[in-house]
Amino acid sequence: MAIWLIRAGSHGEHEIKFGVDNRVYVTWDRKLPNLAKLPDRDALFAAMTQAYPGAKPKTVHNWVSQVWPFAHEIKKGDLVVLPLKAQPSVAIGEITGDYRYEPNGPAPFYHWRAVKWLGDAVPRTHFRQDLLHSFGAFMTICRIKRNDAEERIQAMRESNWGPDPLLGYEGEDAEQTQTDEVVPFADLEEQGRDQIAKLIAARFKEHDFTRLVDAVLRAQGYTTHVSPAGPDGGADILAGNGAMGFGGNRLVVEVKSGATAIDRPTVDKLIGAITKFGANEGLFVSRSGYKSNVQRELVTSFFKVRLWTLDDLLAAIFAHYDKLDEDIRAELPLKRVWTVATAEEE
Repeated sequence: MAIWLIRAGSHGEHEIKFGVDNRVYVTWDRKLPNLAKLPDRDALFAAMTQAYPGAKPKTVHNWVSQVWPFAHEIKKGDLVVLPLKAQPSVAIGEITGDYRYEPNGPAPFYHWRAVKWLGDAVPRTHFRQDLLHSFGAFMTICRIKRNDAEERIQAMRESNWGPDPLLGYEGEDAEQTQTDEVVPFADLEEQGRDQIAKLIAARFKEHDFTRLVDAVLRAQGYTTHVSPAGPDGGADILAGNGAMGFGGNRLVVEVKSGATAIDRPTVDKLIGAITKFGANEGLFVSRSGYKSNVQRELVTSFFKVRLWTLDDLLAAIFAHYDKLDEDIRAELPLKRVWTVATAEEE
């Protein structure tokens, strides 16, 4: 069993289609030929050179190294890793079909393989940093095998997608080995966010995660009431941004710090709490994200409910960090850094 990284567009724009169709696609344009009819990599190189005459040979070799395995090296039973852009999670599936080519299919979905999704939203914090480095490589398709990746991901599968066995405990790395390699062209911004996410998972567990969300809301100008630890009656936080919390926007906030993605029935309880507490809107904050169908099905509640992933919370923290309480900043010490932007490899 091999592990393959496949992306759903540079910005995750095809994630929903991958999930709904139960397929993974090579999202090149119509110029890419039927890969099944090509005898070897050299034939693909020649075809792509002809189709893209302005491309440099190095670029074409890069494309060939990604596209050729999709049709000729990936096998039934192999696992595919799909890093999600919509939330800080990873979808993992099992390849169930051979390569297929549909020249008349909708653009750019001409080349595909069937997949059975096994874990549709595994939190990134479940993976040790060396695997996240591999997931962050600027490649559309590649095999992941560094540092016993295949055995470790198989162990996660057997534990129903619990944390990587090399993690010291949920959300925090065990001591890093000195043999970890650096993946070329890794996304440094994404790596930084992963490190901050792990720090939050380690230092803000259970009710302390609610305390962090409350601090962010107060930094945004809300007056809040936080329910004590334990049963909350349907609301972890009540927040209003009018004078003394009266008037203005009235929010019911539900906060989940657990290690599993949130399902639709759990979010529906928040919708009921909006009426119960006389609020205008609801905010659901989940450290581990949401099941793949949740955000898609809740479009009809767009003007009523917001679903925050850890990425959304991080964006709010970055925007209002200077206004957070001193004790929060002491527990979550951050600094802004600048680096050269590396263009994504074609």
